[in-house]
Amino acid sequence: MKFLRIGSKGDEKPAILDKDGKIRDLSSQIKDFSPEFLNSSTINKLKNVNLNDLPELSNKDRIGSCIKNPGKFVAIGLNYTDHAKETGLKTPTEPIVFMKASSSICGPNDQIEIPKGSYKLDWEVELAFVVGKQTKNISENDATDHILGYCIVNDVSEREWQIEKLGQWVKGKSGDTFGPTGPYLVTKEAIDDINNLNLTTEVNGKKMQSGNTKNMIFNTNFILSYLSKFMSLQPGDLVTTGTPAGVGMGMNPQVFLKSGDNIKIAIDNLGTQNSKVVSK
Repeated sequence: MKFLRIGSKGDEKPAILDKDGKIRDLSSQIKDFSPEFLNSSTINKLKNVNLNDLPELSNKDRIGSCIKNPGKFVAIGLNYTDHAKETGLKTPTEPIVFMKASSSICGPNDQIEIPKGSYKLDWEVELAFVVGKQTKNISENDATDHILGYCIVNDVSEREWQIEKLGQWVKGKSGDTFGPTGPYLVTKEAIDDINNLNLTTEVNGKKMQSGNTKNMIFNTNFILSYLSKFMSLQPGDLVTTGTPAGVGMGMNPQVFLKSGDNIKIAIDNLGTQNSKVVSK
């Protein structure tokens, strides 16, 4: 199943994509795709709904982030060997974990804002997963049972704030609109092989990133098991898993986003984001 949220910011409706590609309103079934509804009980309930009985929503309306108000927004850095190489950093021997502010989350096609004082804004196409049940100290073999589904995240990054300033990466990762998420939350059974999905980024029509999740250093199950040893995770928590090579910081000369740029990122079976960059 492919879930999404449709409507103006702050007034989104939960929805589902039916087999004909029509967007169906789920408001009569659940309040929203917020943590209290992001669990297997909700999925099982929605499996039994006759989608043809639900109102159709316009495909011209704004698409919001595919989940609402996750309790945590956890991220993994340098999780592709080629990306670690382009940054000049060593390939990690265990996941590099950092946090993004949940206030950075926005819709997949919303404008990406260049904050005041930012000169090194960069893109990162990433596979993300949503936790579907209480998770603590689980094994890698049990991890799939704790994942509700998958989505796209653009881990927008301000490289000066992330790397050149003192402190942790969170400063360069948490600006408003630094986390376009969606368009879809795709349930795990709808993905044939999560470890073989193509990821791409285009900026102004030029392909910048082209990778595949089979080249991740740490796969999604390992990541969730690893995180669960250091923190408990709850339904609705969002975990984004790293980006392949092709970010602007890794180019020679370096390339950063400017006002008016258009970014298109996509992952097999998870949809496409189209964002315009604007000065704030």
